Amino acid sequence: MKSVYPYTTLFGDIELDVLSIMVDGTSALPFSHVSKPERTVALHQSGREHWEYCTLRLQATLPRTEVDEGAWTDVVCMAALTEKATNARTTTLLQRSADGVWSGSIDLYRHRHFNRAVLGLTVVATVDGVAGRVIGSTEQDWYLDLKGSDPVRQREIEIVQEDFRDGRLEWLRPYRDSPWIVETAGDIPTVYLNTASADGFVELLNGSGGGAAEKLLREITTGQIAQDAWTAMFHTAVADLDADEDGTPVLPTGWREAVLRMMLPDVLPGRPLTDALYDIQERRKKGFGWSELQTNIQYAAGKRSRIARKLTDAVRAVDRADRSEAR
Repeated sequence: MKSVYPYTTLFGDIELDVLSIMVDGTSALPFSHVSKPERTVALHQSGREHWEYCTLRLQATLPRTEVDEGAWTDVVCMAALTEKATNARTTTLLQRSADGVWSGSIDLYRHRHFNRAVLGLTVVATVDGVAGRVIGSTEQDWYLDLKGSDPVRQREIEIVQEDFRDGRLEWLRPYRDSPWIVETAGDIPTVYLNTASADGFVELLNGSGGGAAEKLLREITTGQIAQDAWTAMFHTAVADLDADEDGTPVLPTGWREAVLRMMLPDVLPGRPLTDALYDIQERRKKGFGWSELQTNIQYAAGKRSRIARKLTDAVRAVDRADRSEAR
């Protein structure tokens, strides 16, 4: 849904297209790595194993009549390339041609990005004498995937191994004592595993063999990580709820929609989806019953991660081991 501003904004659609991508200024990225329907670009295995930057040629279409006749001046069309994981941000101004089409280019430097960069478009103008007001933006951004070979927008949870203490992602350093954290602000939920948390921790999770004790520890740990991920994703999904003109909450899109559809039947059993969304929104805004609901959220997350089954299997395995030693 579009954001609401206390001044006049563009009503028509704003479209941003990536016309072509040139890698290191010499070779074009194959068309198979660019999906306009998905608004995604896959930069991994692009034909050059070691590349430094790529240049994206952009074209934007704005509602021309509104731009020309609206209650604003000094209209500026700006494309921005960002990534939260590295706090990178690159911007460029698009130029308008005589036919009303806005075009330009922007560079993505590989060393400034880590996983997925986001490309969006913002239209800024002077409104009511105030400069720099946002009057429109793209409803769906583009994604530039540095680790994907196929231009697919929606992916499963990302697992990233990173040193929280001395790694290159400075925003992780305050969590140096945590073995893992879950980040849900982006298009793909990400679990960061702390390679500096304990000797052999990541190796344990990545392994598949080992003795009975190692297997039990692996199962319990992965189950706990999964439960933390489901809990974090649910809280993020309900925090992002929009509402229509009547105040009725609107189901979000992408992974947030999937999480709510799977967890709400256990968080608020017996309630239709629309009623459950409204109840969640009321509890969060007004405060009543929200803390009591945490038990249900924990239960729903545990059910999705199958933590109870893993704990049961672990207890039974330990019990069998103890009996064998007693004999």
